[in-house]
Amino acid sequence: MARKLKANRLGARLPKGLRDLEADEIRSVRRILDIISEVYERYGFEPLETPALEFTDALGKFLPDSDRPNEGVFSLQDENKQWMSLRYDMTAPLARHVAENYQRIIKPFRRYTSGPVWRNEKPGPGRFRQFIQCDADTVGTTSIAADAEICMLAADTMERLGFNPEDYIIRVNNRKILDSLLMNIGIDPESDEHSDQRLIVLRALDKLDRVGVEGVSLLLGQGRKDDSGDYTEGAGLDTTAINTIINFLQGKQDTRSATLNVLRNLIGTDRLGREGVEELREIDELLQAAGFNEDRVVIDPSVVRGLEYYTGPVLEAELTFDVKNEQGQTLRFGSVGGGGRYDDLVARFTGQKIPSTGFSFGVSRLQTALLMRGYHNEHCTLGPVIVLVMNHGELSRYQQIVQQLRAAGIRSEMYIGTSGMKAQMKYADKRGAPCVIIQGDIERATGKIQIKDLIEGARMAEEVTEFKDWRELRPAQFSISENELVAAVKNVIARYEANPSLRSRSNRDVG
Repeated sequence: MARKLKANRLGARLPKGLRDLEADEIRSVRRILDIISEVYERYGFEPLETPALEFTDALGKFLPDSDRPNEGVFSLQDENKQWMSLRYDMTAPLARHVAENYQRIIKPFRRYTSGPVWRNEKPGPGRFRQFIQCDADTVGTTSIAADAEICMLAADTMERLGFNPEDYIIRVNNRKILDSLLMNIGIDPESDEHSDQRLIVLRALDKLDRVGVEGVSLLLGQGRKDDSGDYTEGAGLDTTAINTIINFLQGKQDTRSATLNVLRNLIGTDRLGREGVEELREIDELLQAAGFNEDRVVIDPSVVRGLEYYTGPVLEAELTFDVKNEQGQTLRFGSVGGGGRYDDLVARFTGQKIPSTGFSFGVSRLQTALLMRGYHNEHCTLGPVIVLVMNHGELSRYQQIVQQLRAAGIRSEMYIGTSGMKAQMKYADKRGAPCVIIQGDIERATGKIQIKDLIEGARMAEEVTEFKDWRELRPAQFSISENELVAAVKNVIARYEANPSLRSRSNRDVG
């Protein structure tokens, strides 16, 4: 029988590119989403939740940054043999919702949402097939004020999350200017004939921060071989075209107005390019009026975003501090979110353009960045208060104690295992409990309860070298009357909530 069970045993394994999230990370993500949602609500956006599954044809061309149409999603067939796919972003479901409900929704329609998205791509270090996005979009207005507001929203969210002004920058450009630049070098921004070359050029521009001006020049020309020896095919442009693009990429100046002047000179009389520059000028004017200076939002010609997706202003939220990669190289942390204007997406359903603009944060990258900035240490959740069971024959007594704590809003639990006190203390320690509640027969007879502050106890234990001294000190353990329980526990918890740094101790795991 045992052999048969062993033969039928399943292997415990996850599919590649997916992972389990444990308590600390889940709480961290919740805090981030709560903060982002708070800012989005303050700006007047309303929550909307769409299903994880959409009809595959409603999603359209999958992965807008990819040249592999109809790939990159996880799909299945329903009972009517219709193909459905897990959403790869939050914008395609929004377009479907707007088209389906266009006559009844208030316009401009302003919504925000958060949740997991799935991409059927090759996983790698830090690259997962399921991750969380948090979006805000305005649908149904051509006003450039909507785009300026998205820039402000991104900046306010970054600071509300705890990033200092020197830690981040919001970079803004306009796809109309990029399309004008492409036409200037002989590439039609809409022609199928030039689609491959256009894609290579735009991807090269998007890599400026990673490969530098020299690397971009190679990618615009005959191609580039990276440090690993992998070769990337170039766009095959001549020297004149390459120089035109490089001059454009280096057009960013110290102020937004100075950058706009450079862009005007580079664009010349081209109507589309002039339109793009004028839209950036309007954004700059609105940002100035709202007090968003160059230390928060800049105009940067190197911002590309969504290669086949955006139609007007585009922006990125970028973290400016340095980090080490897996090879020990120093790199800029880079983008944690992006967005812009997309006026063609809803038209797939309605047959007419419905102007839209929005922004999306990548929550996993935000979480990683906040950990690097010490956010985790300052906001780590305290574990529950543990009520120790000194007599397993009197569980009801300990259940009353824990219920008293819970009724007062204190996160707490009664130890429900079967082990003795030593194992119970280890359990409380591993759970990150701020304190434990002890009431044996002697304490009960005198109406007393012992509270042991585990955080303070660990700190004091590190300072005491002699066991005799430790016994005499009884580190951080004190006696109270039964009617003082709630107030005493709240005092212990309040101490560590007010001073998060006190929670750090070398010999404990904080849950």
